[in-house]
Amino acid sequence: MKVDERRRVRAFAPGHVTGIFAPATDAREPRARGSRGAGLVLELGVVAEAAFHPGPRRIVQVSSAPAVPLPISSDVAERLAPPGGRTVVRLTHQLPVGQGFGMSAAGATATALAISALAGTPRSGAVATAHLADLFGGGGLGGVAAILGGGLELRRSPGIPPWGRVEHRPVRAPLFVAVAGGPMPSPRLLFDSRVLAQLERAAIGLDDLLRHPSLPRFLDASERFTDRVGIAPPTVTAVLRGLRRRGAWAAQAMFGRSLFAAPRTEGARQEIVRWLLERRIPAVELRPARSGARVGRPQPF
Repeated sequence: MKVDERRRVRAFAPGHVTGIFAPATDAREPRARGSRGAGLVLELGVVAEAAFHPGPRRIVQVSSAPAVPLPISSDVAERLAPPGGRTVVRLTHQLPVGQGFGMSAAGATATALAISALAGTPRSGAVATAHLADLFGGGGLGGVAAILGGGLELRRSPGIPPWGRVEHRPVRAPLFVAVAGGPMPSPRLLFDSRVLAQLERAAIGLDDLLRHPSLPRFLDASERFTDRVGIAPPTVTAVLRGLRRRGAWAAQAMFGRSLFAAPRTEGARQEIVRWLLERRIPAVELRPARSGARVGRPQPF
């Protein structure tokens, strides 16, 4: 299909925190690989702005604000960009990269949806391309499937639809996300068979959560999963303990030197805010997203 050369497209994909999951990477069909699990889709994420400029050569350019390496989003753009011209994609990350907030999946998905809308190709193909790039690039095990909707996401079977099955339930209770150290690269962990086996063993309670889902059950399961996996660095563990003592559910954001926390009461919220400020821990309070990845209306230049 011919690209409309007179427009630019803006897409948004939300971030995401995984609380508990079990890897599922054995399927022969890679679109059916990923994980079973549960997480929260966030109202902040990645914005992608894509434009096409006609020309004699095919050129694909992907950049970001702030500037960070973009191997997964760049792979998506190379695979989806139309021929015979220059495709330019600019990404804006609203949460830290490499900290377990799903920025690789969000960047890949926003890039794929923006270019797909620009080129007039099916959304399903864009989603599949983003999923495969994130999977094989070591970004995550199901992040793209998780952010196609909002709220509390329940990955009942691995992969993207129609191979995978993900349920989304609305949640509006606020939560905190915080960082307690530098990025923790995912590929090293996700390609380590010992780590994958450790994650599988730690996912006790996942089946019960999927049978009887609720936000408190999710938060309880996330705390137990964090403690069983045992890969949180000491700095993260210390913050988790401090938040739990002050009346919060608190768990590591998989995988990052980061965490998410939800106060059990309004009094606990006030104590948490005071404690985070006193210790100068970078944190932001936000709500789960109401909806998933989406494309804005094309705009003329």
